[in-house]
Amino acid sequence: MTEFRTSVLYRLLSWVMWPGIFCAGLTGAYFAFQSSAPLLWFNVVYFSVVAMIALFERLMPYEQSWLAHDGETFNDVAHTLLNKGGVQIAAAIGASFPIAVATFAQPVLVSPVHLWPDHWPMVFQALLGLVIAEFGLYFAHRLAHEHLSLWRFHALHHSVQRLWVVNTGRFHFMDSLIKIGLSQIPLYLLGAPLPVFLWIGAVTAFVGLLTHCNMDVRTGPLDWILSTPRLHRWHHSRVLAEGNTNYGENLVLWDQVFGTYYNPPRPSSTDIGITGRVASSFWGQVVQPFSTRGYRQIIGRKPKELQAETIPGSSSEALPSLLMPTAQTRTE
Repeated sequence: MTEFRTSVLYRLLSWVMWPGIFCAGLTGAYFAFQSSAPLLWFNVVYFSVVAMIALFERLMPYEQSWLAHDGETFNDVAHTLLNKGGVQIAAAIGASFPIAVATFAQPVLVSPVHLWPDHWPMVFQALLGLVIAEFGLYFAHRLAHEHLSLWRFHALHHSVQRLWVVNTGRFHFMDSLIKIGLSQIPLYLLGAPLPVFLWIGAVTAFVGLLTHCNMDVRTGPLDWILSTPRLHRWHHSRVLAEGNTNYGENLVLWDQVFGTYYNPPRPSSTDIGITGRVASSFWGQVVQPFSTRGYRQIIGRKPKELQAETIPGSSSEALPSLLMPTAQTRTE
């Protein structure tokens, strides 16, 4: 294995795997959307990409210790199915909840004022839609970090001790609903057509998998455009100044605009997690944020101890020092 990691093939794969898998996923999505059962075939493509990433996580892991079992696999899968496949489970178990929502909602929620440039080529419509949706995703994510009332739901995602393809969809359902609402409603109001929603859902699905993957990849200039594993590892860091950055779900455009982009010239952190505590069972994790006791467990301290602590530029109900003041890094 040591010889493989120092080989030319390994270095070549580390540069081509991320864009290669991403492009393969989008190509598969294109053919799925042309079929008579787009959601079904999209899920076939999605799980094929999951399997491909899982294989390379074993062959080329970024962090070897993240390959160890953490006892959360069942919970990770269950949250993925609940949040991202709930509408589709009757037809096909999958991980494209936003696509399913758009499929049913878009024909109903027609804007009275048609502002969408539907005369543009679809690729440009999809790019415009992605930038607009990303604005909502960015602020939904940032607010979840800056306000305890929302952090109680988002903390579940940050409670993991390792990043790998299976816990990509580990979100509380309330967290997912807020993100979907803020990202999709503007597109409904502008009159965006269904294919735009489908393509945004596809990009989000594959970027999500590749952002969370434990693959030793080099993304270079892509770090300035897309959310990549390197940027997302910084976002999961226990260090508050590192963790409250890189909120972009797919693009880092709004991080660049609002000053939350973070990519220092050193290896990204592998010391991830929160100091609060989430329940150990799946259903416990679902209901925990709704009780006072669960709320206190998640934030790690009693609310009255946090009133004076704020994050610069945020309100008085800001996220406290939930993350540890030190982080461990590795050599890339």
